[in-house]
Amino acid sequence: MEQTLSSYRIFYAVANTGNISKAAKELYISQPAISKSIQKLEENLNVKLFDRSSRGVTLTPEGELLYTHVKSAFETLTLGEDKLRRSIALGMGNLTIGVSSTLCKYILLPYLRDFIKKFPHINISINCHSTNDTLKLLEEGKLDIGLIGKPESLKNIDFYPLLEIEDIFVATKDYLHNLRIRGVEKQYILQNSTLMLLDKENMTRQYIDDYFQKNHILVQDAIEVSNMDLLIEMSKISLGVGCVIRNFVQHELKTGVLMEIPLTDPIHKRSIGFAYKKESKISKSLQHFIDFYETYEI
Repeated sequence: MEQTLSSYRIFYAVANTGNISKAAKELYISQPAISKSIQKLEENLNVKLFDRSSRGVTLTPEGELLYTHVKSAFETLTLGEDKLRRSIALGMGNLTIGVSSTLCKYILLPYLRDFIKKFPHINISINCHSTNDTLKLLEEGKLDIGLIGKPESLKNIDFYPLLEIEDIFVATKDYLHNLRIRGVEKQYILQNSTLMLLDKENMTRQYIDDYFQKNHILVQDAIEVSNMDLLIEMSKISLGVGCVIRNFVQHELKTGVLMEIPLTDPIHKRSIGFAYKKESKISKSLQHFIDFYETYEI
């Protein structure tokens, strides 16, 4: 656009009023300034926009064409201003959250249910990624906040712990019974089972692999999936021994659907929490979210 917005605002006012004097009063500028602006606009566009008479001004056919588009543009701007005012008045905003599908289902959604009740006008987007991918997107500034397992390094991340989770191995009574029939002793169950694990891109899997290495456990047979819910369901049909998070199978353990496999060296608990980039500018929506989770009881 070669012309300035002020030139088109003057053109719009003159076209609406049909009178330079009225347009000058509406815009709080002098009549000569109005006339000069219109003249310059006509010269720049190389077209006559108004017919002038003693009764005022009227749009030429070329002026009518331009007015149609200028009118639409200013109406769009007015609509945008109105929406912005309503957004500010209602506390509206946008929030993009990164989270794994497992943490989304079991931790984030219950939390959001209460947050949305208090801040119903904040638009929330959820991007489901592994913790590693979420951390990368936070670094790139593509997410406002993430719900993740606590990483080893927190140099650029502000991390607020919500709860501790514990990885365990589970199987059905039938699966364990079949292992006993084959003569597998309790301390060697993991080495002689079909282990069902998250894929190697997942931070939980990397944590479990470190545990295997530390305890000299050699995995003979494994099934890899990308979803914790799948691990739980596969364990429930006696497909193998699943590595799951205790917090998410409480019902199955209580009812005996799944049995926990005792470990000589238990897996250390891990911290889950919200994280955001320290150097990032905190929006009002994100600040509301931070204030809310700092006082939230899971």
